[in-house]
Amino acid sequence: MSAEAVWLFLAEHWLALLAVICLLLLSAFFSGSEAALTATSRARMHTLESNGDRRAGLVNRLIERRDRLVGTLLLGNNLVIILATSLTTSLLIGLVGNFAVLVATISMTVLLVLFCEVLPKSWAIASPDRFALAVAPMVRRFVAVAGPVSALINGIVRRLLNLSGVNVSSDRPMLSAQEELRGAVDLLHREGAVVKADRDRLGGVLDLGELEVSDIMIHRTAMQAVNAEEPPEVCVREILGSPFTRLPLWRGSTDNIIGVVHSKDLQRALAEPGVEPHTIDIVRIAQKPWFVPDTTNLKDQLNAFLRRKLHLAIVVDEYGQVQGLVTLEDILEEIVGDIADEHDLDIQGVRQEADGSIVVDGSVPIRDLNRALDWSLPDEEATTVAGLVIHEAKSIPEERQAFTFYGKRFTVMKRVKNRITKLRIRPAESESAGL
Repeated sequence: MSAEAVWLFLAEHWLALLAVICLLLLSAFFSGSEAALTATSRARMHTLESNGDRRAGLVNRLIERRDRLVGTLLLGNNLVIILATSLTTSLLIGLVGNFAVLVATISMTVLLVLFCEVLPKSWAIASPDRFALAVAPMVRRFVAVAGPVSALINGIVRRLLNLSGVNVSSDRPMLSAQEELRGAVDLLHREGAVVKADRDRLGGVLDLGELEVSDIMIHRTAMQAVNAEEPPEVCVREILGSPFTRLPLWRGSTDNIIGVVHSKDLQRALAEPGVEPHTIDIVRIAQKPWFVPDTTNLKDQLNAFLRRKLHLAIVVDEYGQVQGLVTLEDILEEIVGDIADEHDLDIQGVRQEADGSIVVDGSVPIRDLNRALDWSLPDEEATTVAGLVIHEAKSIPEERQAFTFYGKRFTVMKRVKNRITKLRIRPAESESAGL
């Protein structure tokens, strides 16, 4: 066919060609809108809506029913693609005859992939929020018209899937909101948008509902307490010489906690006329102890501390036996990290050696070690590093015994009776390289 005949053909069918171009533009619009509205940030849209952006409100209402939105956009996209392909094929029949179907298939595939899929979706994903705000008013009108048809199609699909044994009637997300937020923070940290300290603080807030008091409490073996049966002057000296402002008071045995002494209350009592250290009644100035179960989660315990306006609680097990104590500061440290002041003891329990290994006290909490060294040792079955080694070894190891798990080599350096008090940890790769 000559060039003159081609131009004559195009002049006669310009309206159909214009229709095909418009249909391709509509397909690009549907593809880009789908990509933008499914990738847009709901948190960002909520913020913009709160600031008065009406288009952000439209976006939020559209993505509330994401299945209906996507179904409607796919319906519109498929309709315009089929119509555009049919028109193109009918036009090419008069131009190339029997080769019309082949030429139409190849040309439409190239046009659809490049200009109706890759280009608009790449543009939308590059700036999903801005793209979503721009297309939301037009998409809302289309959803209002074609939404019922999409809902009917979704209902048929759900019924067919239910008959096949696939239950999609309950719209339950695979990840909870906390898991999604944690994953987003971890991703932003790996990309460099969130520093490690901020990631740890956000993770600490999210973990409060998953951790129990027993995970962070000061164990009874490390708990400093005052014996009420000691002479008053000894008790006064012990309380005022302690780095802690609150100390439990016990009588008979450490399981019998009868009060909590605040150093300020003691100083106030000593300042009264005629009161001497050897005459003071420690029990009288002690506050009533507050006992909490060791299974209480940290979120509830934090709220209880704030509600009662107390800073210390005695932790007991299901039999009422004292297991340790927990303070408001212990919970806050799970969020903001270690809170140190000029009176804190400089005992961290973690020491970096020149050979790259880490010497750790057995009582160091796994969570603290993970936070300090950016490790990911599991803390579901054990709270301390020693507890993790015992759990993995299924026994109480002897000194100099070594174990490899979770990519680390743990060597028991010191054991006192049945307690592992010091360990050396090094990467398992470096240990293998040295053999």
